[in-house]
Amino acid sequence: MKGTLRYLAGIAGPSGFGSNSTAEQVTHHQQHSSSSFLPSNLTALITGASSGIGAETARVLAKRGVRVVIAARDIKKAKLVKENIQKETPNANVIILEIDLTSFASIHTFCSHFLSLDLPLNILINNAGVFSQNLEFSQEKIEMTFATNYIGHFLLTEILLEKMIETAEKSGIEGRIINVSSVIHSWARNARVTINAVHPGIVKTGIIRGHQGLLTDSIFFIASKLLKSTSQGASTTCYVALSPKTEGLSGKYFADCNESKCSTLANDEFQAQKLWNQTHAFLHNHL
Repeated sequence: MKGTLRYLAGIAGPSGFGSNSTAEQVTHHQQHSSSSFLPSNLTALITGASSGIGAETARVLAKRGVRVVIAARDIKKAKLVKENIQKETPNANVIILEIDLTSFASIHTFCSHFLSLDLPLNILINNAGVFSQNLEFSQEKIEMTFATNYIGHFLLTEILLEKMIETAEKSGIEGRIINVSSVIHSWARNARVTINAVHPGIVKTGIIRGHQGLLTDSIFFIASKLLKSTSQGASTTCYVALSPKTEGLSGKYFADCNESKCSTLANDEFQAQKLWNQTHAFLHNHL
């Protein structure tokens, strides 16, 4: 009950931010901060940044001087996002690379392309997510929602993790992986790369674009006072990505820009390791 009241009232938590905070608000101090975490050469890679929370995350990070790599399936939409970002921030460095997270071949091609650019990788934001209304399968015969939200991000992170560790070692700057959709959180414990999960809140974004209808629209209309704006939905991601207050924190779960409790199952290290082993074996049997 207390959590619900705090959410509805937008009461700030220990971080100084709450459910009403926007992505710009939670990163505003970074423009003026002398924090060593935000030098001018940070690079963030964001999946699903062609719309919704991902696009807002890309806009705000670019505004704060971060080089942004948009990993998108829809290049046309990604180009529009880039144009809008550069209208607001003319000196923004935005790179667009194509990826289809349901395709192992596309993920490998994407990673090869990105690595060939010889850029650092400080921040990886696994943001893309779908919720398929119909039973559909990827090229590898994996159910589409599971393929995109979990398996695709798992493979992407596994391939790019070495680059993140290398970047952290060379730069002395902590690397950060933020999972908006669930990916294993314990890969990089012995390296200077943190992995955390974030809950954006209830936001009406493109993830429900396949579920428009009288019932869905009515529910969202009735609950409109409880829904977050896109900028509010992107705030926790941006906070965990850039805030000096999250330095050194790993394996945590954040909601409304504050560390939060997750389910008992999510905290079960045995089950997490079991899932990691099974996913790793599955991937390598299909590559």
